[in-house]
Amino acid sequence: MKYSTKLSDTIHILIFIALGDDEQLSSTKIAESIKTNPAYVRQLMATLKNAGIVVNTQGHANAALAKSADKITMYDIYRAVEGDKPLLHLDTDTNPDCGIGINIQFAIGDFYHEIQNMVDEKMKSITLQDIIDRYYFKIRKVKNL
Repeated sequence: MKYSTKLSDTIHILIFIALGDDEQLSSTKIAESIKTNPAYVRQLMATLKNAGIVVNTQGHANAALAKSADKITMYDIYRAVEGDKPLLHLDTDTNPDCGIGINIQFAIGDFYHEIQNMVDEKMKSITLQDIIDRYYFKIRKVKNL
């Protein structure tokens, strides 16, 4: 099973933009850092633009944050790229003739919902600025080793 990396890739893009120092950031340059293709970066950028998280002129390498990094939450970013998709997923392809197979999904679904609510609240408390601050903290820590 392949896990989605959209959230981390999108945060990577946003950090690139936030720390870009007015540098011309093409989708090709960002894609090299993420180790992906420029079309994927453009797709994520379009999603961020539609969500009001970034502003840019199509066809130009001039993306900027639409608001300050301390006003953009991880929840905003997650919902922009993943929509209403939850973090945890039930296996909906179980045997309907098996009492455990069908009913276990209902049982764990309640807990998944509870976990999702906790995760949503935590993501709402983490801003892009928090991630940038942690990024700089990690760099300082590595330099001191």
